[in-house]
Formats: sequence, C-alpha cells, structure tokens
Amino acid sequence: MTGVNFFMKADVTAKGAVLLGKYVACDAFDGSMPLRVVTHAHADHMFGLRQSLRTCEKVLMTKATKDLIDVLRGPLFLMGGYVETLDYGETLQYGEEQITFFRADHILGAAQVLVEDTEGKRIVFTGDFRIDETPVLDADVLVMEATYGSPSCKRSFGRNARDLLVSVVEEGLKHGTVYVFGYHGKLQEVMQVLHNAGVKAPFVVPERVFHVSKVCERHGMRFGRLMLSREREAKELLERNSSCIAFYHMASGGKVGLGSFRVYVSGWEFNSPCRKISEKKYVVALSDHSDFDGLIMYVRRSKPELVITDNFRAGHAETLAKEIRKRFGISTIALPKK
Repeated sequence: MTGVNFFMKADVTAKGAVLLGKYVACDAFDGSMPLRVVTHAHADHMFGLRQSLRTCEKVLMTKATKDLIDVLRGPLFLMGGYVETLDYGETLQYGEEQITFFRADHILGAAQVLVEDTEGKRIVFTGDFRIDETPVLDADVLVMEATYGSPSCKRSFGRNARDLLVSVVEEGLKHGTVYVFGYHGKLQEVMQVLHNAGVKAPFVVPERVFHVSKVCERHGMRFGRLMLSREREAKELLERNSSCIAFYHMASGGKVGLGSFRVYVSGWEFNSPCRKISEKKYVVALSDHSDFDGLIMYVRRSKPELVITDNFRAGHAETLAKEIRKRFGISTIALPKK
C-alpha cells in the first residue's frame, strides 16, 4: 500500500471535519458521511453538531461527553438526532468497517477513534490528548492534533506545575479569596488537584461550572463540597474577601474578582511552571494537551505509514508535519492546506 493510496483513507476538510475510512466524520459536520463522532465536549470539536444531528444516521460519543453536552448546550439539544454512546474499548460495526473508542487523557470523556477497514488497515484519530495517560494506538494512518506542534513548545517541568499550583493557591488564601480561571474540564482538574492536596478552603462556583462539575463527579472525579456563587453563604464569603477559592471560566477573567488574588491556568507556558504577572496575578502552566515531545513520542510508538496533522484547529500543524518527516522519514502532511 503506497502513501498515495493511504491518503484516500483519511482527510481533514476545510470545515474541520476529520474523515476516517468510508463512513466517519469527527469533530465537524460533513454531509458525505453517515456517522459523526464528537471526540470531546470542547467547542472547537463540536462544529456543525446541530446539522449532524439533523442529517447523520448516528452521532457517536462517550457517555461522559453526552452528559457534558447536555449541560453545556441544554438537555434538549442532543434530542435533535440519534445519539449513540460508546464505552472505551467498545466496537461499533458499520458496513464493513469497525469503529472503536479509546481513552484520551484530555478532559472527561475525551476519546481517540480507531477505524479498521476491510483491508485490515488501522486509521486512528487522536483527538486532543496529553501523552501522560493516553494509550498509544498502533496505526497505519494517524491523524493527530498539533496544538503544541512546534519544537519551541516543550515543557521540562511536568507534574511540578501541580505542586506549584497548590502552593500559589495556598499563598493566596492567606490574603483572602483566590479566583481561579480556566476552561471547562481544566477547571475541574484544578479542583481535583487542590482537593487531593488537602486544601481545606471552600470551593465557590457559578452555576455553569457547578453543573459541569457535577457531571464530572458522576463519572468518578472528586472535589469535596461545592458552593453555588449565588447562594447567601457564598456571596458573603466573596463580599468579605474570606479565604475561599472561586472557580470561573476563562471568559469571566475581565469581569469578576478584579483586584483580588487571581490564578490563570494555561497550557501556553513553556519556560516556567508558574509566572508572576503582578503582586496578585499568576499564570500556572497546567495543560490538557501534549507538548511537542509528547506528540513526537506518540508518533514514534504508533509507527504509522502516514501522518496527517490537524491544520484546521489552532496550533502548529505544518511545523509538526515537517518535524515528523525529518525525524522519522514518514509521509506527513498538514490538512487542510492553507
């Protein structure tokens, strides 16, 4: 099988759909495919989902992803189509191809997708992942994320960032309320890190973060008691600048907690696990994506004959494709071409 023929087995379209085999479109709508996969519940992987629900025979996702979408989009949203949930390791037969989900260490419910075709070829889409606890799948054709696909995106500090996160938050609590800003999924990871470290301060959350957190708890994560920010007790804590931790979506960073001790969790930090911006403002490098070395490690272990890097979503797909070709001599292309 030549590299040219392999290109017929996978693609990334101009609208962001990752096409695998004859039937599967992942993470964006494609009218030519009867199956739509949602690898996880982040917005840049749910493009055209309403259209997919209307027109696809099945929309596939994990149970945890479905539960998160029910919170983020409302419980009626997914009722607009036929949704089927798959557990990790569970295989769906469609036509002559088999579709199987595998865990991706990213946010709750995130999945890698394996399509095995009639020729016995394995076509894999990693989705977004962190190499730490993501099983590497053997692949003939590998489609992979490229968020941190540049050699400049390397972290040498690993899990030390979690210890520093705990230290920074505990220091902030000496002065009153600590506001933590991040995206859905990462906020819950921060809660779990602090809870596991024995941080005793109350956790205060707005309603959307509360409901996302309750889904995470149903699927095994543990945070301790969560207080809704609109409740009287929580309001009093925040108004008095008492020692508590308030968790807000990154989009709220310019609206709440102004003048208070603030911690932003971001993956776009590579030189240091913690950066002090001002006396009361810190950025901690807590990422739910692999850095450059993690992406390269996945390719090395997977041993594909062709790699396609996702050039639709934000990242360094063209740089990563060039590095893979240089290091492994593997046919690699960034798609869609720009």
